[in-house]
Amino acid sequence: MTKQPPNRPPRAGLPPQDRDSLNSVETQEWLDSLAYVFADAGDNRAAELLTELDHYAYFQGAPIEFKQNTPYINTIDVDAQPEYPGDEALELKFRNAIRWNSVIMVLRANKASDGIGGHLATYASAAELLEVGFNHFFRGPEAGPDRDMVFFQGHASPGVYARSFLEGRWDEGRMNRFRRELSPDGPGLASYPHPWLMPDYWEFPTVSMGLGPIQAIYQARYIKYLENRSLKPKGDAKVWAFLGDGEMDEPQSIGAIRFAAYENLDNLIFVLNANLQRLDGPVRANSKVIQEFEALFRGAGWNVIKVIWDGKWDELLQKDYNGTIVKRFELLVDGESQRYAAFGGKELREKFFNTPDLKRLIEDWSDADLELLNRGGHDVHKIYAAYKAATEHKGSPTLIIPRTVKGYGLGESAQARNVAHNVKKLDVGSLQALRTLLELPLTDEQVEHLEYYNPGPDSPEVKYALERRAALGGLIPSRHVEYPRPTVPTGEFYEEFAGGSKGRAVSTTMAAVSIMSKLLRDKEIGQLIVPIVPDEARTFGMDALVPRIGIYSPRGQTDTPVDSGSLMVYKESIDGQMLEEGLTEDGAMSSWIAAATSYANHGVPTIPFYVFYSMFGMQRIGDLVWAAADQMARGFLLGATAGRTTLNGEGLQHQDGNSHLQGYVVPNMKTYDPAFAYELAVIIEAGIQRMYVDGINEFYYITVDNENEIQPAMPDDGRTHEEIHDGILKGMYLFQRSGKKAKLRAQILASGPAMDAAQRAVEMLEGYGVAADLWSVTSYKELHQDALLTQRHNMLHPTDEPRVSYLAGQLSAENAPGVLVSVTDYVKLGADGLNGHLDRKLWTLGTDGFGRSEGRAELRDFFEVDARHVVVATLYALQRDGKVKGDVVARAIADLGIDPERAAPVLR
Repeated sequence: MTKQPPNRPPRAGLPPQDRDSLNSVETQEWLDSLAYVFADAGDNRAAELLTELDHYAYFQGAPIEFKQNTPYINTIDVDAQPEYPGDEALELKFRNAIRWNSVIMVLRANKASDGIGGHLATYASAAELLEVGFNHFFRGPEAGPDRDMVFFQGHASPGVYARSFLEGRWDEGRMNRFRRELSPDGPGLASYPHPWLMPDYWEFPTVSMGLGPIQAIYQARYIKYLENRSLKPKGDAKVWAFLGDGEMDEPQSIGAIRFAAYENLDNLIFVLNANLQRLDGPVRANSKVIQEFEALFRGAGWNVIKVIWDGKWDELLQKDYNGTIVKRFELLVDGESQRYAAFGGKELREKFFNTPDLKRLIEDWSDADLELLNRGGHDVHKIYAAYKAATEHKGSPTLIIPRTVKGYGLGESAQARNVAHNVKKLDVGSLQALRTLLELPLTDEQVEHLEYYNPGPDSPEVKYALERRAALGGLIPSRHVEYPRPTVPTGEFYEEFAGGSKGRAVSTTMAAVSIMSKLLRDKEIGQLIVPIVPDEARTFGMDALVPRIGIYSPRGQTDTPVDSGSLMVYKESIDGQMLEEGLTEDGAMSSWIAAATSYANHGVPTIPFYVFYSMFGMQRIGDLVWAAADQMARGFLLGATAGRTTLNGEGLQHQDGNSHLQGYVVPNMKTYDPAFAYELAVIIEAGIQRMYVDGINEFYYITVDNENEIQPAMPDDGRTHEEIHDGILKGMYLFQRSGKKAKLRAQILASGPAMDAAQRAVEMLEGYGVAADLWSVTSYKELHQDALLTQRHNMLHPTDEPRVSYLAGQLSAENAPGVLVSVTDYVKLGADGLNGHLDRKLWTLGTDGFGRSEGRAELRDFFEVDARHVVVATLYALQRDGKVKGDVVARAIADLGIDPERAAPVLR
């Protein structure tokens, strides 16, 4: 492309006024030409011409600014709006009743218990957004494979509850127990969407900001995964996620949006409720947050639909031949918008319509007319058009950005005010004004008494709403658990692991991969196993699985891998079984949650194994773990390369000594730190049985290490395998009883990577005349919780024969004489929790402090958890018990080369 010289004199030589006149005429000619193309050839041809012009200008060096934004107007033109299919009058009546009842529910809760909380403003802004969905789009459980999944905006829960009240799902009594779940009068209503607390109702916990968006993305992806693997019939199900504009500041909210576009998730719809306010004030006071989100998502590959202005604005836009209003829209900032929403028509007239051209457009409009100029998120026609376009769009996910007013209709104390999010009370005057605005047949006395409004099941509006839900597949939210119980392998299937590794050195991480590999080959449940890794399959020894089961990709394998022809070839396929998520622990955990809740959400009991660096587990994804617990996830989290001292050379950020403490606080998570392959097999066998056959709502965190050692066989000392199994699952069992007869006795407790040090310490202690028994502790959490439950029972039944906890029974002085010493590769506090539940003190060794880049032996010396320090700790415990003199301990310290003046590792 070359530049052509003009046929007229250079414009630069003209006087300024002539140049301006020529520019104006020229611009109008171009616009007229484009208008002709629109009229004669249509929108697509106009777009083609503009693209060609853009390319031409680029190659000629024109400084064209790249923009990801479209003008600050509605994406869908008024002429392209479909006809609204619903009965608007009945929908308005029903919506108004919901608005009222959601407010009254929160006010009653705070009147009964001042400060109990609740939110009024979020649902007030989102009512139309949700109701258009409820009446025309959200398909319920009876829609089969077309059933939608809806992530409701957490703070809007009062409106969802109020709808269920009108639908007859509960009565006024339960509405009065909002945020009163411990009431003796019956079940209450949780503050926010919490499946654990309302397991037949809520599906997804969303109020921990940012977790809804990322989970929705991976849930949409998991639907495609199940369909492409033929585990679920193909359908047209959509995943809807209702989000707040302030929520988008959370990294998880936007961290996976490019992934959603890459995966072509056209079954995913984000509805970003842009009421322009977060908790303390404007989201972006000095700019336009909607434009920011549009650019962000369009740049990531999403289809973006803006719903900014309601139908009343169309009257002005159609009169505005020069684009004056659109130009004024571009100058608008969110802080200014909030003033108009708060102060109304007079403010709009004075501050927005502030030029002669703008004033002419409204010269015959009253302030009352201007009051009708609203935001698009409160216009059901605009919302319906956006939703319909989103559900019909193919090839990419859709973001709908409706502009709303926070606290819409709540009066001067809340509407569009900075305090709106925290408003939990309204005075009688404001309530009466709201009653009038909503056109409800309530007297002033009823308003003052905070009475609900329920027109009854036979009223036209309620019947209409129920008919619409019936047509769409039933009431939602609804969580109904029904899935075929799988036939799971037991007994002989795991027998090879009970026999040990037959002299071959393997790590427990490799043992875990071997168990997983065997499960994948099982004819009954093999197809239900879902291996998940961030980007560490080779690190964890899982690369051998890749050519056999394939990595899931919606595109399949479109290239020839560089390692094609090798045994470990990298293989992607549309029906691949492994989910390899790249370097995103949050994304991988969200995939795991989708798989771990598939039994409830899809009726397909997939069994996920998410394998990750343990240090990047509980620490990095703790909030998602809590969300998984809330929605009763089932599956296995494998913290690989576990422990503070097993990860050779990696250093401070990689070496894990605390994940078990972080996992301890999750009530329905079982945590295990097995030392041997057979222990791991027992835990996985029991876990699959309990979760998927017995239907117990729990999940498992198991740490496995990367240190190759010969795996022993299960003890064969007269005890049955069932007895040892029972001990492994309860958290502890006797691994090895000392054969030495001695006056000095000790009980050494060890777990996971610390077992080797404990075994060597037992041998070394014989040289000091100490006979030590060795116990394998698979779970300090299981032991501690059982001890706490026993203690609680005894305290509440003081006249009964006291129960004895499993821990106390196993380590009683009669059954296990001598001092008690534990060693783990984790911080001491985990084992220290057992003190107080034993008949004598438990002395603990652990890895308190930061990691170091070093070898294993040096790390264990540094953290004082090697065999030498176990010996010294045992002798010191014996000294404190009056069994040996201090010089014995001092001699051992000298013999073993320990520097007593060295600073403690926790201080270094």
